[in-house]
Amino acid sequence: MKSFPFRLGSLIPGLSIMDRYIISETLPPFLFGVGAFSSIGIAVGIVFELVRQITNANISFETALQVFLLQLPYYISLSFPMAMLLGTLIAYSRLSSDSELVALRSCGVSLTRTVRPALIFGLLITLITFTFDQVVVPESLYQAELLFNRAVRSQDTILFERNTLYPEIGRLTRGEEVQDDTLVRLFYAESFNREEERMYGVIVLDRSEPSFDRLIFAESATWNPTSNVWDFFEVKSYAIAPDGSYVNIAKFDQHRYPLPRAPLDLAQDRDYPQMNLAQAMARLELLKNSGREDKVRHLKIRIQQRFAIPFACIAFGLVGSALGTKPQRTSASRGFGISVLVIFSYYLLMSLGDALGLSQIIPPWLAAWLPTIIALTAGILLLVRSSQLR
Repeated sequence: MKSFPFRLGSLIPGLSIMDRYIISETLPPFLFGVGAFSSIGIAVGIVFELVRQITNANISFETALQVFLLQLPYYISLSFPMAMLLGTLIAYSRLSSDSELVALRSCGVSLTRTVRPALIFGLLITLITFTFDQVVVPESLYQAELLFNRAVRSQDTILFERNTLYPEIGRLTRGEEVQDDTLVRLFYAESFNREEERMYGVIVLDRSEPSFDRLIFAESATWNPTSNVWDFFEVKSYAIAPDGSYVNIAKFDQHRYPLPRAPLDLAQDRDYPQMNLAQAMARLELLKNSGREDKVRHLKIRIQQRFAIPFACIAFGLVGSALGTKPQRTSASRGFGISVLVIFSYYLLMSLGDALGLSQIIPPWLAAWLPTIIALTAGILLLVRSSQLR
């Protein structure tokens, strides 16, 4: 057996010499896979757009480089499961072609036992992927988006032109009648400035009062975290009776109104890859209160995928090691091609799971875990078949 200057297995206590050796054999092709798959993702995902912006003189080279570096962790994270498949496939293929697996089997080591290092390494990469996705990736993507938007937009168009609409669903009391799952408040803002955290063109319909509805128009509004209220500016407030008549009309230069913070959270909302698990869970509660069931199901699937995709490192480790135990040796190029085919199938199944989950045919957790479950099952079947052939 060859000796390597660095053995990853030596960093994991309680492993046998065989486990450490196989893990160390897996590390070089795994790192190659991280570099190769990350490069493909970066080239397709961001480089062409950055080059176009530089060519059109919309952003400087320094800004493009910063955006590139901030986007890099996202594509590295995506590459981990793919690299795990490639690393185990090439490592076990070399062990098989050099008859090292045959030697281990002649010593009484079963094929199942020789696959254990791949599962251990897969578990380690799963933990690294999950941590990386929670700690590094969300904030780096968010900062990259802010930096890119500041660069391509002029200073007088910093406002994010997005219509913020927040319906609050809950219990409504009208006289002696109590209605559940009814619109209590409706908050609308024409635009939102993230840097100032200020809403513009605000309209609020508040039906929480038992005897009248209140309609509020404000030129702008900000959230007051000290008092937990909204500060409205240039305000017109109308109290409307059930028969449609105005009970009261008032104008204010500034007016504080006790509404929930939820519209601000909705306006500040990041894209899903820019949220960590805690932020995604908070966003889920916000959507539940708004009664938007389609978005609730979609976010439930995405939250479950935060666990399912890192766990795919274990499934791919099993698939790669099972495929690699076949007698013929797999070259790096052939292994790369097999990995691309398997990964394509995995993401195809992920799209299928999304469709089934959003259609309410299967629950959100199964929609997220479906590709990983199938990959794990395929790995077990391949391992059983390889054991029977020997």
